[in-house]
Amino acid sequence: MISKGKLLIIGGKEDRNGTEVKMENTNDDFSPHEILKLLVQSKDDRIEVITTASSEPESMKEIYQKTFNEIGYTNFDFLDICDQQMHTDYHLKRITDAKTVFFTGGDQNKICEELKMSVVNDILLERYMNDKDFVIAGTSAGAMCMPEIVIAEAENGEAIVDHDIKLRKGLGLIDNCIVDTHFVHRGRFGRLAHAAILHPEHWGIGLGEDTALLIENGNTAICKGSGMAVIISAKNMNQTNIDSVKDGDPVYAENLKVHLMTDGCRINLTTGEMKGSPD
Repeated sequence: MISKGKLLIIGGKEDRNGTEVKMENTNDDFSPHEILKLLVQSKDDRIEVITTASSEPESMKEIYQKTFNEIGYTNFDFLDICDQQMHTDYHLKRITDAKTVFFTGGDQNKICEELKMSVVNDILLERYMNDKDFVIAGTSAGAMCMPEIVIAEAENGEAIVDHDIKLRKGLGLIDNCIVDTHFVHRGRFGRLAHAAILHPEHWGIGLGEDTALLIENGNTAICKGSGMAVIISAKNMNQTNIDSVKDGDPVYAENLKVHLMTDGCRINLTTGEMKGSPD
């Protein structure tokens, strides 16, 4: 079944209040608040901001409240969902009535722990599959938690070493990708490549800061923002020692493929067909 809603997965540090975007003075195509302007079609549409991932939800609230006011959004509020709140009718109705649900950054494990196998996640999945006007968005940890497989912990070492990555079950909104964020700035190629080698049927999606993929129809991903998205594929991998490597030994792999996407580029996540940015 093709999902009718949209996913907006953001690499973190998108242009917002109090954030310095490194590409602002370098990339001639930089556009202020370009990514966050994709959250809703109308500035009066309802946005629910989920701050569960953050250890400082009040700080997240202040940042996005100022940013959304600058953009001109008029209808938004904040939810810090936890065990005690998760299943109340009040919170469920707010999720049900929203046009967009937006997950802030923080710790992806907190989102997975609180929401997976929950009524909230059931509502998100049902609306994403069936509501063409519904958007689920997330930045940093809020983007990493969305796939079926999530990077819970990993090292950014000089080599990929066996057992230096921990994967877990995510929210399951998309089932053929593994997402990593702050990808370029924090040097995360190795850990995402490791995840892709372990699960070659999945795309590894590495999102730079102030960069996003807007996923439509469940498989068409369009790059937005001032940085780049790196797509890693192990689907045609040849030699590798991933099945025999011992704990602590380095992993090798032959014929990994890498795509670089910038604003306007698109990729079909089913076929792998990529199209460059239109002139």
